[in-house]
Amino acid sequence: MNRQTSGDYPLRYLYMTASSEARQALEQVGVAPYGIEAMEPKMHHRTILIEGISCPMANILKQEMLSLGGDVAVARGAVACSIPQTDAIIMGTHKQVLRLAEKIMDQPFGLNRIGQRLKDLLDNLSRETWLLKTSRREMVLGERTLIMGILNVTPDSFSDGGCFESPGKAIDQGLRMWDEGADIIDIGGESSRPGAKPVTDEEELSRVVPVIEALAAKISAPLSVDTTKAVVARTAIGAGAEIVNDITAMTGDDGMEDIVASMGAAVVLMHMRGRPPDMQDGDLTYRSVHGDIINFLVQRMEAACRAGVRNDSIMVDPGIGFGKTGADNLKLLNHLAEFKSLGRPIVTGASRKSFIGAITGGEPHQRLEGSAAAATAAIMQGSQIVRVHDVPFMKKVAAMADAILRA
Repeated sequence: MNRQTSGDYPLRYLYMTASSEARQALEQVGVAPYGIEAMEPKMHHRTILIEGISCPMANILKQEMLSLGGDVAVARGAVACSIPQTDAIIMGTHKQVLRLAEKIMDQPFGLNRIGQRLKDLLDNLSRETWLLKTSRREMVLGERTLIMGILNVTPDSFSDGGCFESPGKAIDQGLRMWDEGADIIDIGGESSRPGAKPVTDEEELSRVVPVIEALAAKISAPLSVDTTKAVVARTAIGAGAEIVNDITAMTGDDGMEDIVASMGAAVVLMHMRGRPPDMQDGDLTYRSVHGDIINFLVQRMEAACRAGVRNDSIMVDPGIGFGKTGADNLKLLNHLAEFKSLGRPIVTGASRKSFIGAITGGEPHQRLEGSAAAATAAIMQGSQIVRVHDVPFMKKVAAMADAILRA
Protein backbone atom coordinates (compact mmCIF):
# COMPACT_ATOMS: atom_id res chain seq x y z
CA MET A 1 0.00 0.00 0.00
CA ASN A 2 1.39 3.41 -0.97
CA ARG A 3 1.33 6.08 1.73
CA GLN A 4 2.11 9.75 1.62
CA THR A 5 5.18 10.72 3.62
CA SER A 6 6.26 14.01 5.11
CA GLY A 7 8.34 14.64 1.99
CA ASP A 8 5.41 14.19 -0.37
CA TYR A 9 3.19 16.91 -1.71
CA PRO A 10 -0.10 15.98 0.03
CA LEU A 11 -3.09 15.29 -2.22
CA ARG A 12 -6.68 15.77 -1.12
CA TYR A 13 -9.97 15.21 -2.92
CA LEU A 14 -12.15 18.31 -2.62
CA TYR A 15 -15.82 17.37 -2.29
CA MET A 16 -17.88 20.44 -3.13
CA THR A 17 -21.51 20.61 -2.03
CA ALA A 18 -22.11 24.28 -2.87
CA SER A 19 -20.72 27.14 -4.92
CA SER A 20 -19.66 28.90 -1.72
CA GLU A 21 -17.31 26.00 -0.88
CA ALA A 22 -15.68 26.13 -4.31
CA ARG A 23 -15.19 29.87 -4.06
CA GLN A 24 -13.69 29.55 -0.59
CA ALA A 25 -11.21 26.91 -1.78
CA LEU A 26 -10.11 29.15 -4.65
CA GLU A 27 -9.75 32.13 -2.32
CA GLN A 28 -7.55 30.08 0.02
CA VAL A 29 -5.24 29.27 -2.89
CA GLY A 30 -4.99 33.01 -3.59
CA VAL A 31 -6.79 33.08 -6.94
CA ALA A 32 -7.66 36.56 -8.19
CA PRO A 33 -11.35 37.57 -8.15
CA TYR A 34 -11.69 37.40 -11.95
CA GLY A 35 -10.09 33.94 -11.84
CA ILE A 36 -12.57 32.78 -9.23
CA GLU A 37 -15.45 33.83 -11.47
CA ALA A 38 -13.95 31.88 -14.38
CA MET A 39 -12.91 28.75 -12.47
CA GLU A 40 -15.71 28.18 -9.98
CA PRO A 41 -18.10 26.65 -12.58
CA LYS A 42 -15.35 24.21 -13.60
CA MET A 43 -15.36 22.71 -10.09
CA HIS A 44 -18.91 21.37 -10.34
CA HIS A 45 -19.48 18.24 -12.38
CA ARG A 46 -22.87 17.56 -13.99
CA THR A 47 -24.29 14.30 -15.32
CA ILE A 48 -27.57 14.90 -17.15
CA LEU A 49 -29.86 12.35 -18.79
CA ILE A 50 -31.91 13.31 -21.87
CA GLU A 51 -34.49 10.73 -22.89
CA GLY A 52 -35.79 9.79 -26.35
CA ILE A 53 -33.93 12.11 -28.74
CA SER A 54 -33.25 11.47 -32.42
CA CYS A 55 -29.89 10.10 -33.50
CA PRO A 56 -28.93 13.30 -35.40
CA MET A 57 -29.59 15.30 -32.23
CA ALA A 58 -27.55 12.86 -30.17
CA ASN A 59 -24.63 12.97 -32.59
CA ILE A 60 -24.52 16.78 -32.61
CA LEU A 61 -24.61 16.83 -28.80
CA LYS A 62 -21.75 14.32 -28.64
CA GLN A 63 -19.60 16.19 -31.15
CA GLU A 64 -20.14 19.54 -29.46
CA MET A 65 -19.49 18.17 -25.98
CA LEU A 66 -16.32 16.36 -27.08
CA SER A 67 -15.05 19.65 -28.50
CA LEU A 68 -15.54 21.19 -25.06
CA GLY A 69 -13.66 18.42 -23.25
CA GLY A 70 -16.73 16.56 -21.97
CA ASP A 71 -18.64 13.63 -23.45
CA VAL A 72 -22.11 12.28 -24.22
CA ALA A 73 -23.00 8.61 -23.86
CA VAL A 74 -25.50 7.27 -26.42
CA ALA A 75 -26.87 3.85 -27.41
CA ARG A 76 -25.08 1.55 -29.83
CA GLY A 77 -26.39 2.30 -33.29
CA ALA A 78 -26.90 6.00 -32.62
CA VAL A 79 -23.78 7.09 -34.53
CA ALA A 80 -24.87 5.18 -37.65
CA CYS A 81 -28.51 6.20 -37.09
CA SER A 82 -29.54 2.54 -37.31
CA ILE A 83 -31.99 3.02 -34.44
CA PRO A 84 -34.89 5.49 -34.35
CA GLN A 85 -33.88 7.28 -31.15
CA THR A 86 -31.63 7.09 -28.13
CA ASP A 87 -31.28 8.32 -24.59
CA ALA A 88 -28.18 10.42 -23.96
CA ILE A 89 -26.11 11.09 -20.84
CA ILE A 90 -24.21 14.39 -20.87
CA MET A 91 -21.03 14.34 -18.75
CA GLY A 92 -18.97 17.41 -17.97
CA THR A 93 -18.36 20.32 -15.68
CA HIS A 94 -21.01 22.92 -15.01
CA LYS A 95 -19.16 25.30 -17.30
CA GLN A 96 -18.84 22.75 -20.13
CA VAL A 97 -22.56 21.95 -20.02
CA LEU A 98 -23.39 25.66 -19.99
CA ARG A 99 -21.18 26.21 -23.05
CA LEU A 100 -22.89 23.25 -24.74
CA ALA A 101 -26.29 24.82 -24.05
CA GLU A 102 -25.13 28.10 -25.56
CA LYS A 103 -23.63 26.40 -28.64
CA ILE A 104 -26.77 24.45 -29.53
CA MET A 105 -29.18 27.35 -29.19
CA ASP A 106 -28.96 27.90 -32.98
CA GLN A 107 -28.85 24.22 -33.98
CA PRO A 108 -31.66 22.40 -35.85
CA PHE A 109 -33.80 19.38 -34.83
CA GLY A 110 -35.14 21.09 -31.71
CA LEU A 111 -31.72 21.36 -30.08
CA ASN A 112 -32.42 24.99 -29.25
CA ARG A 113 -35.17 23.83 -26.86
CA ILE A 114 -32.77 21.40 -25.23
CA GLY A 115 -30.24 24.21 -24.90
CA GLN A 116 -32.70 26.40 -23.03
CA ARG A 117 -33.76 23.52 -20.79
CA LEU A 118 -30.11 22.77 -19.99
CA LYS A 119 -29.55 26.38 -18.96
CA ASP A 120 -32.67 26.31 -16.77
CA LEU A 121 -31.57 23.03 -15.22
CA LEU A 122 -28.12 24.38 -14.37
CA ASP A 123 -29.69 27.45 -12.77
CA ASN A 124 -31.95 25.22 -10.66
CA LEU A 125 -29.08 22.99 -9.52
CA SER A 126 -27.06 26.02 -8.44
CA ARG A 127 -29.86 27.67 -6.50
CA GLU A 128 -29.50 27.86 -2.72
CA THR A 129 -32.55 29.95 -1.71
CA TRP A 130 -36.11 30.12 -2.97
CA LEU A 131 -38.87 32.72 -2.67
CA LEU A 132 -42.25 31.29 -1.66
CA LYS A 133 -45.37 33.43 -1.97
CA THR A 134 -48.48 32.44 -0.03
CA SER A 135 -51.80 34.26 0.20
CA ARG A 136 -50.55 36.11 3.28
CA ARG A 137 -46.76 36.55 3.05
CA GLU A 138 -43.50 36.04 1.22
CA MET A 139 -40.98 33.60 2.66
CA VAL A 140 -37.34 32.91 1.80
CA LEU A 141 -36.64 29.18 1.95
CA GLY A 142 -33.21 27.57 2.05
CA GLU A 143 -31.50 29.56 4.78
CA ARG A 144 -32.42 26.78 7.23
CA THR A 145 -34.69 23.75 7.18
CA LEU A 146 -38.29 24.50 8.08
CA ILE A 147 -40.33 22.18 10.29
CA MET A 148 -43.88 21.45 9.14
CA GLY A 149 -45.81 20.04 12.09
CA ILE A 150 -48.47 17.43 11.31
CA LEU A 151 -51.85 18.06 12.94
CA ASN A 152 -54.33 15.32 12.05
CA VAL A 153 -57.89 16.13 13.09
CA THR A 154 -59.03 12.60 12.23
CA PRO A 155 -60.11 9.39 13.97
CA ASP A 156 -58.15 7.07 11.67
CA SER A 157 -54.73 8.49 10.70
CA PHE A 158 -52.03 5.80 10.78
CA SER A 159 -49.99 7.31 13.61
CA ASP A 160 -52.10 9.62 15.75
CA GLY A 161 -55.66 8.93 14.64
CA GLY A 162 -58.12 9.97 17.35
CA CYS A 163 -55.54 11.81 19.45
CA PHE A 164 -56.69 15.27 18.30
CA GLU A 165 -60.13 14.46 16.94
CA SER A 166 -61.95 17.15 18.90
CA PRO A 167 -61.40 20.80 17.92
CA GLY A 168 -60.27 21.68 21.44
CA LYS A 169 -57.56 19.03 21.55
CA ALA A 170 -56.45 19.89 18.02
CA ILE A 171 -56.18 23.60 18.84
CA ASP A 172 -54.16 22.84 21.97
CA GLN A 173 -51.83 20.61 19.96
CA GLY A 174 -51.38 23.30 17.31
CA LEU A 175 -50.48 25.86 19.98
CA ARG A 176 -48.09 23.34 21.53
CA MET A 177 -46.33 22.74 18.20
CA TRP A 178 -46.03 26.49 17.69
CA ASP A 179 -44.41 26.85 21.13
CA GLU A 180 -42.08 23.94 20.27
CA GLY A 181 -40.81 25.72 17.17
CA ALA A 182 -42.93 24.52 14.24
CA ASP A 183 -42.45 26.83 11.26
CA ILE A 184 -45.61 25.65 9.48
CA ILE A 185 -48.59 23.71 10.84
CA ASP A 186 -50.29 21.32 8.41
CA ILE A 187 -53.90 20.58 9.36
CA GLY A 188 -55.67 17.60 7.83
CA GLY A 189 -59.22 16.30 8.25
CA GLU A 190 -59.07 13.19 6.07
CA SER A 191 -56.69 10.29 6.56
CA SER A 192 -54.43 9.37 3.63
CA ARG A 193 -53.04 6.17 5.12
CA PRO A 194 -53.12 3.08 2.85
CA GLY A 195 -56.66 1.73 2.72
CA ALA A 196 -58.23 4.88 4.18
CA LYS A 197 -61.84 5.58 3.29
CA PRO A 198 -62.78 9.03 1.93
CA VAL A 199 -64.94 11.42 3.95
CA THR A 200 -67.57 13.89 2.78
CA ASP A 201 -66.87 17.57 2.19
CA GLU A 202 -69.06 18.47 5.14
CA GLU A 203 -67.26 16.15 7.55
CA GLU A 204 -63.82 17.35 6.51
CA LEU A 205 -64.88 21.00 6.79
CA SER A 206 -66.31 20.45 10.26
CA ARG A 207 -62.99 18.98 11.37
CA VAL A 208 -60.50 21.50 10.02
CA VAL A 209 -62.20 24.90 9.78
CA PRO A 210 -62.68 25.54 13.54
CA VAL A 211 -59.07 24.58 14.17
CA ILE A 212 -57.72 26.81 11.40
CA GLU A 213 -59.83 29.78 12.52
CA ALA A 214 -58.68 29.45 16.13
CA LEU A 215 -54.99 28.97 15.32
CA ALA A 216 -54.94 31.79 12.76
CA ALA A 217 -56.16 34.14 15.48
CA LYS A 218 -53.51 33.06 18.01
CA ILE A 219 -50.24 32.33 16.17
CA SER A 220 -48.21 33.86 13.35
CA ALA A 221 -46.96 30.61 11.78
CA PRO A 222 -48.26 29.85 8.28
CA LEU A 223 -51.11 27.33 8.32
CA SER A 224 -51.41 24.65 5.68
CA VAL A 225 -54.53 22.63 4.91
CA ASP A 226 -53.93 19.02 3.89
CA THR A 227 -56.79 18.37 1.49
CA THR A 228 -57.66 17.19 -2.01
CA LYS A 229 -61.04 18.97 -2.14
CA ALA A 230 -61.48 22.41 -3.70
CA VAL A 231 -64.37 23.39 -1.42
CA VAL A 232 -62.31 22.53 1.66
CA ALA A 233 -59.32 24.46 0.31
CA ARG A 234 -61.44 27.52 -0.45
CA THR A 235 -63.07 27.58 2.99
CA ALA A 236 -59.80 26.83 4.78
CA ILE A 237 -57.98 29.66 3.00
CA GLY A 238 -60.80 32.00 3.91
CA ALA A 239 -60.46 30.87 7.53
CA GLY A 240 -56.73 31.61 7.66
CA ALA A 241 -54.79 28.86 5.85
CA GLU A 242 -52.32 30.05 3.22
CA ILE A 243 -50.87 26.79 1.86
CA VAL A 244 -52.72 23.87 0.26
CA ASN A 245 -50.98 20.52 0.70
CA ASP A 246 -52.58 18.33 -1.98
CA ILE A 247 -51.45 14.69 -2.13
CA THR A 248 -52.99 14.39 -5.62
CA ALA A 249 -51.01 17.37 -7.00
CA MET A 250 -54.38 19.01 -7.81
CA THR A 251 -55.64 16.10 -9.91
CA GLY A 252 -58.23 14.92 -7.36
CA ASP A 253 -60.66 17.82 -7.86
CA ASP A 254 -61.10 19.75 -11.09
CA GLY A 255 -61.72 22.96 -9.17
CA MET A 256 -58.55 22.91 -7.07
CA GLU A 257 -56.29 24.74 -9.53
CA ASP A 258 -58.73 27.63 -9.86
CA ILE A 259 -59.11 27.96 -6.08
CA VAL A 260 -55.35 28.00 -5.45
CA ALA A 261 -54.76 30.46 -8.30
CA SER A 262 -57.62 32.85 -7.54
CA MET A 263 -56.95 32.96 -3.78
CA GLY A 264 -53.17 33.29 -4.18
CA ALA A 265 -52.34 30.34 -1.93
CA ALA A 266 -49.10 28.40 -2.03
CA VAL A 267 -49.43 24.72 -2.94
CA VAL A 268 -47.51 21.51 -2.31
CA LEU A 269 -47.71 19.23 -5.36
CA MET A 270 -47.14 15.65 -4.24
CA HIS A 271 -46.72 12.48 -6.27
CA MET A 272 -49.00 9.55 -5.51
CA ARG A 273 -49.82 6.60 -7.76
CA GLY A 274 -53.43 5.64 -7.28
CA ARG A 275 -55.45 6.84 -4.31
CA PRO A 276 -55.17 6.02 -0.58
CA PRO A 277 -57.68 3.14 -0.68
CA ASP A 278 -55.62 1.26 -3.28
CA MET A 279 -52.24 3.00 -3.66
CA GLN A 280 -50.24 0.12 -2.18
CA ASP A 281 -52.08 -2.59 -4.15
CA GLY A 282 -50.99 -4.25 -7.38
CA ASP A 283 -47.74 -3.73 -9.27
CA LEU A 284 -45.70 -0.88 -7.80
CA THR A 285 -42.89 -1.14 -10.37
CA TYR A 286 -41.55 2.08 -11.88
CA ARG A 287 -39.41 2.35 -15.01
CA SER A 288 -37.33 4.79 -12.98
CA VAL A 289 -38.76 5.81 -9.62
CA HIS A 290 -36.93 9.15 -9.67
CA GLY A 291 -37.46 9.82 -13.35
CA ASP A 292 -41.14 8.90 -13.37
CA ILE A 293 -41.91 11.07 -10.35
CA ILE A 294 -39.90 14.05 -11.62
CA ASN A 295 -41.64 13.84 -15.01
CA PHE A 296 -45.03 13.73 -13.25
CA LEU A 297 -44.18 16.76 -11.12
CA VAL A 298 -42.95 18.70 -14.16
CA GLN A 299 -46.30 18.07 -15.85
CA ARG A 300 -48.24 19.12 -12.75
CA MET A 301 -46.15 22.28 -12.30
CA GLU A 302 -46.80 23.22 -15.92
CA ALA A 303 -50.53 22.54 -15.54
CA ALA A 304 -50.65 24.63 -12.36
CA CYS A 305 -48.94 27.59 -14.04
CA ARG A 306 -51.29 27.36 -17.04
CA ALA A 307 -54.20 27.56 -14.58
CA GLY A 308 -52.78 30.78 -13.11
CA VAL A 309 -50.87 29.45 -10.09
CA ARG A 310 -47.65 31.44 -9.62
CA ASN A 311 -44.49 29.44 -10.06
CA ASP A 312 -43.08 31.01 -6.89
CA SER A 313 -46.08 29.63 -4.96
CA ILE A 314 -45.30 25.99 -5.82
CA MET A 315 -43.51 23.40 -3.69
CA VAL A 316 -42.90 19.76 -4.63
CA ASP A 317 -43.07 16.53 -2.63
CA PRO A 318 -41.91 13.14 -3.98
CA GLY A 319 -44.60 11.39 -1.91
CA ILE A 320 -42.60 9.06 0.33
CA GLY A 321 -44.85 6.09 1.14
CA PHE A 322 -47.56 6.92 -1.39
CA GLY A 323 -47.69 4.14 -3.98
CA LYS A 324 -44.07 3.09 -3.46
CA THR A 325 -42.28 0.07 -2.07
CA GLY A 326 -39.98 0.33 0.93
CA ALA A 327 -36.99 0.11 -1.42
CA ASP A 328 -38.44 2.94 -3.53
CA ASN A 329 -38.74 5.16 -0.45
CA LEU A 330 -35.11 4.54 0.47
CA LYS A 331 -33.96 5.27 -3.09
CA LEU A 332 -35.92 8.51 -3.13
CA LEU A 333 -34.30 9.68 0.09
CA ASN A 334 -30.85 8.67 -1.14
CA HIS A 335 -31.26 10.58 -4.42
CA LEU A 336 -33.56 13.40 -3.33
CA ALA A 337 -31.06 15.93 -4.71
CA GLU A 338 -32.28 15.02 -8.21
CA PHE A 339 -35.50 16.88 -7.40
CA LYS A 340 -33.52 20.13 -7.24
CA SER A 341 -33.79 20.08 -11.03
CA LEU A 342 -37.42 21.19 -10.63
CA GLY A 343 -36.28 24.55 -9.29
CA ARG A 344 -38.78 24.69 -6.43
CA PRO A 345 -38.57 23.96 -2.68
CA ILE A 346 -38.72 20.27 -1.74
CA VAL A 347 -41.05 19.06 1.01
CA THR A 348 -40.32 15.61 2.46
CA GLY A 349 -42.60 13.62 4.74
CA ALA A 350 -41.19 10.33 5.99
CA SER A 351 -42.16 10.66 9.66
CA ARG A 352 -43.14 7.37 11.36
CA LYS A 353 -43.98 5.65 8.06
CA SER A 354 -44.16 1.89 7.64
CA PHE A 355 -40.97 1.52 5.62
CA ILE A 356 -39.13 2.82 8.70
CA GLY A 357 -40.91 0.29 10.90
CA ALA A 358 -39.90 -2.47 8.50
CA ILE A 359 -36.26 -1.65 9.26
CA THR A 360 -36.28 -0.57 12.89
CA GLY A 361 -39.41 -2.35 14.15
CA GLY A 362 -42.01 -0.85 16.43
CA GLU A 363 -45.37 0.82 16.14
CA PRO A 364 -45.60 4.27 14.51
CA HIS A 365 -44.93 6.17 17.75
CA GLN A 366 -41.81 4.00 18.30
CA ARG A 367 -40.12 5.03 15.03
CA LEU A 368 -38.53 8.25 16.24
CA GLU A 369 -34.91 7.27 15.57
CA GLY A 370 -35.68 6.03 12.06
CA SER A 371 -37.70 9.15 11.35
CA ALA A 372 -34.76 11.28 12.51
CA ALA A 373 -32.38 9.43 10.18
CA ALA A 374 -34.78 9.85 7.25
CA ALA A 375 -35.22 13.56 7.98
CA THR A 376 -31.45 14.04 8.19
CA ALA A 377 -30.94 12.28 4.87
CA ALA A 378 -33.62 14.45 3.28
CA ILE A 379 -32.03 17.65 4.59
CA MET A 380 -28.56 16.64 3.44
CA GLN A 381 -30.00 15.89 -0.02
CA GLY A 382 -31.62 19.30 -0.35
CA SER A 383 -35.08 19.22 1.24
CA GLN A 384 -36.08 22.66 2.51
CA ILE A 385 -39.09 21.49 4.56
CA VAL A 386 -39.53 18.28 6.56
CA ARG A 387 -43.05 17.26 7.59
CA VAL A 388 -42.96 15.66 11.05
CA HIS A 389 -45.03 14.49 14.02
CA ASP A 390 -42.41 15.06 16.73
CA VAL A 391 -41.72 18.78 16.45
CA PRO A 392 -39.31 19.53 19.34
CA PHE A 393 -37.15 16.47 18.66
CA MET A 394 -37.04 17.05 14.90
CA LYS A 395 -36.32 20.75 15.41
CA LYS A 396 -33.03 19.74 17.04
CA VAL A 397 -32.33 17.10 14.39
CA ALA A 398 -32.81 19.68 11.63
CA ALA A 399 -30.65 22.24 13.43
CA MET A 400 -27.78 19.72 13.67
CA ALA A 401 -28.18 18.61 10.04
CA ASP A 402 -28.20 22.27 8.93
CA ALA A 403 -25.05 22.97 10.92
CA ILE A 404 -23.24 20.08 9.25
CA LEU A 405 -24.52 20.94 5.80
CA ARG A 406 -23.57 24.60 6.06
CA ALA A 407 -20.26 24.14 7.87
